[in-house]
Amino acid sequence: RSTASIPRRSRKRKSVAIAYESGQGDGAEQGTSEPQRPRWEPRDWRQQLERIREMRRNRDAPVDEMGVEKCYDSSAPPQVMRYQVLLSLMLSSQTKDQVTSAAMLRLRQHGLTVDSILQMDDATLGQIIYPVGFWRNKVKYIKQTTAILKQKYGGDIPRTVEELVQLPGVGPKMAHLAMNIAWDSVSGIAVDTHVHRITNRLKWVKKETRYPEETRAALEDWLPRDLWREINWLLVGFGQQTCLPVNPRCNECLNQDICPAAKR
Repeated sequence: RSTASIPRRSRKRKSVAIAYESGQGDGAEQGTSEPQRPRWEPRDWRQQLERIREMRRNRDAPVDEMGVEKCYDSSAPPQVMRYQVLLSLMLSSQTKDQVTSAAMLRLRQHGLTVDSILQMDDATLGQIIYPVGFWRNKVKYIKQTTAILKQKYGGDIPRTVEELVQLPGVGPKMAHLAMNIAWDSVSGIAVDTHVHRITNRLKWVKKETRYPEETRAALEDWLPRDLWREINWLLVGFGQQTCLPVNPRCNECLNQDICPAAKR
C-alpha cells in the first residue's frame, strides 16, 4: 500500500499503536490537547515521578555513563552516527550496559561503518562483540541488517518505527529508542525490562501486564506525551540502582511511603 499521501504524524501513530485494546488509539491522539484529563491515571504518579527524578538527579547509573547515547562516535557523519546508534541498540539486548559499551568501543576501533561491517567476516565480528548476550545470533542479525541498510536505505537507517522493526534483530523498544536518539523524534515509549518491572510495581498500568509491548501500550494510553522521552532513561537508571529486580532497596527509596510494592 502506498503511504505517500498519509501525513507523517498519523502514519507514525498508526505504526506505533500495536493494538492491544480496541480503544487504545483515541487517548494517544489527544496527546496534543492536554490538559484534558486522561480517562485513567495512577494514584500518586506525579509525586512518584518527582521523587524518582530526585533520586536520579546525579545521573550516575550505568545507563547514564555507558548507555546507548554514550556508545556512538558523536564526531562521525550523521549517517554513520545513526548506524552506530542502531548497532549499539542491537548489541544491548539482554546485555549489561558495561558490556555493550566495551563491545562498541572495540568495534569503533575497527572503524564502525556499514561498509566496514559488510567487509568483516563473521568470526572476526563475533570475537569483537563477545561476550554480549546471544552474540552468535547478533553476528547474524548485524550482518543481515547492515546489508539491508546498504541496499535499501543507501547506508542510512530507516526513519519510521514500522521500517525499523522489519530489520532482523530489531524489536519495538530498540525502534523507539533509535527514533529518539538517532532521529530526535518521539515515536513512543521505549519499554525494557526495567521500565516494565517498575511501572508494574508502581501500578502505573491499569492491570498487571506480562510483556513490555503490553506495558508500552498501557503507558501510552495515559502518560502525557511530553514525558515519553524522559521515562526510559529515568526508570532504567532507577532500576539499575534502587528498584532492583531482586531485593529492591526500598529502604533507600523516596517513594517507600507511596509505592504499592514497597517492603516496609
